[in-house]
Amino acid sequence: MDRIREYLKRPPVLVGGGFLVGLILGWFVIGWGIWPVQWTDAAPRHLRQDLKLEYLSMAVDSYILTQNAELAKRRFAEFGEEGEELLREIEKQRPEQAANVAAFRLAVTGQAALPVPTPVEGGVVPTQEETQPAARGGASVIRNLLLVFCVAFSLLLVGAAVFFFLRTRKPALRPSGHSTSQKPFASDVGESWGRTARTASAAEPPMMQFMASYKYGDDLFDDSFSIDSQSGEFLGECGVNICETIGVGEPKKVTAFEVWLFDKSDIQTVTKVLMSEHAYNDEATYQRLAVKGEPVLLQPGLETVLETRSLQLLVRVVDMAYGDGAMPPSSYFTQLVLELAVWSKM
Repeated sequence: MDRIREYLKRPPVLVGGGFLVGLILGWFVIGWGIWPVQWTDAAPRHLRQDLKLEYLSMAVDSYILTQNAELAKRRFAEFGEEGEELLREIEKQRPEQAANVAAFRLAVTGQAALPVPTPVEGGVVPTQEETQPAARGGASVIRNLLLVFCVAFSLLLVGAAVFFFLRTRKPALRPSGHSTSQKPFASDVGESWGRTARTASAAEPPMMQFMASYKYGDDLFDDSFSIDSQSGEFLGECGVNICETIGVGEPKKVTAFEVWLFDKSDIQTVTKVLMSEHAYNDEATYQRLAVKGEPVLLQPGLETVLETRSLQLLVRVVDMAYGDGAMPPSSYFTQLVLELAVWSKM
């Protein structure tokens, strides 16, 4: 979750995400749901094929009833070159209307109209002279085209966003193998802490600082932070996550955490395993976790340093607390707050 927040703080990701959300809300929700496009006063040539035939058939019947040649010509002219083909289609589908169609054709082509034929039974359909059918065909075709275009464009944007995310994210390469041949004594550990704390504190003020906070019950705890220069250049990443649990059941009882530092300049990740007192003193657990990184015994106020070629990370224990109950003493954490301060060595 924190990693997602970090990426959302970047202007390109924020702009791209805002554009995509605005497109979906504006085009689909508002454009298609709340205020869809309403087609009015569409020309007959924009209708579906069956509605074109229906409209022209009604125009033929209207002419037979009113003998208004000018109105018939205007209605026929709205179909353009397709009009004659539509008349032939009406004669083919409705043989009983052939005589009416022949009279209509003579009227609209400018020739003298024949005497009004006696309409065969069912050949004349009463209609209102000035009423036009609603145009639905054109809107349906355009709507389908727009929908296809919108879906394709949205997929393109999503693909571009995923590509940008994967291109900018630098994977934290974990060490394939790290082992210690001998478990250090507590006095050696204390001296090491003092040396590393002085090394980091002697440097300039940190380039970036982060806080990682774990509470008992956060079984998905995995804090990671992007390290950027003052100009916005990506330099690396650092983070803390659960490394080892003890016992069974939920919530998980975390007995060790893993803190890591990734350096983009040499594609290297340095890792340390922050252990509880029980895990550190248990030989089997110690040896198993030592493979993942340098073992460190967690204590209040502890300061330890991770270094790569161009980055230095100081990890300081701000607060910590052990749980009690059926588990061994000092074996799992109920709270851990770490401060992570980063310096550039370049």
